[in-house]
Amino acid sequence: MTPLDETPPAQDPQSAAGGPAAPAPAAAGGRRHARAARSEQHEVTQAALFDAFGGVRGTVETMLPGLLFVMIYTVNRDVRLSAIAAGAVAVVLVVVRLLRKDTVKHAFSGVFGVGVGVAFALFTGSAKGFYLPGMIYGAGLGLAFTLSALVGFPLLGVILGPVFRENMSWRTRNPGRKKAYTKASLAWGIIFLAKYAILFPLYWWGDATQLGWVLIALKLPPMLLAVYFTWVFLAKAPPPIDVIAEYEAEEAERKAAKAKAGTARPGEPQD
Repeated sequence: MTPLDETPPAQDPQSAAGGPAAPAPAAAGGRRHARAARSEQHEVTQAALFDAFGGVRGTVETMLPGLLFVMIYTVNRDVRLSAIAAGAVAVVLVVVRLLRKDTVKHAFSGVFGVGVGVAFALFTGSAKGFYLPGMIYGAGLGLAFTLSALVGFPLLGVILGPVFRENMSWRTRNPGRKKAYTKASLAWGIIFLAKYAILFPLYWWGDATQLGWVLIALKLPPMLLAVYFTWVFLAKAPPPIDVIAEYEAEEAERKAAKAKAGTARPGEPQD
């Protein structure tokens, strides 16, 4: 049999067409790397949001004084006793955190809000006075979130920027994250304004006990919904620019250059 009679080896269709075959293992590795990066970003975003908004414990500590107030007031209609009990439990929660050397930023903000509510309730002699400062604050916050999103300076970015170590870099260096913060801020604004559109009519025309229980019922679900939307928008956004790490790297380079210049002898050429 002559060489012309031999059957040529089978060629890959892409090779025969003149194009190189794609390395399947490399492509699969790239996809795995992309999935791992997305998963890591989701976890980082979730952890940052969990820390920023106090987590489960912070939420419980925020709800407990108000729940105690409405429970006591429902039973005996004593504004003074209900207000004092709510204030006392808020202080106890702060003391417990201090003794355990835990972070107290959420506890202090909670005890401040409860303290203002207690003062209003005692001053007005009305149970509704306990809820009024928090309602005004919440409605104002909803308005601030909405307006900040509409003017292109989303408030949520100002709040979460330091948590993600990006500070305000998202405004000029990361347009994808600015867009995500704008959407999230608008979601917070709409949710908060809808919540207080329900509560203020109850404050004006409803019973104090009804207002208290509805307020407790609406404490957690709107917050969880807003946090969920925030997580969805930020998880799909580009990763944050770690400006803290950039600053630390620049400082290290400056120190290294300074040390190198200091150790070089006069007249000796430097690299």
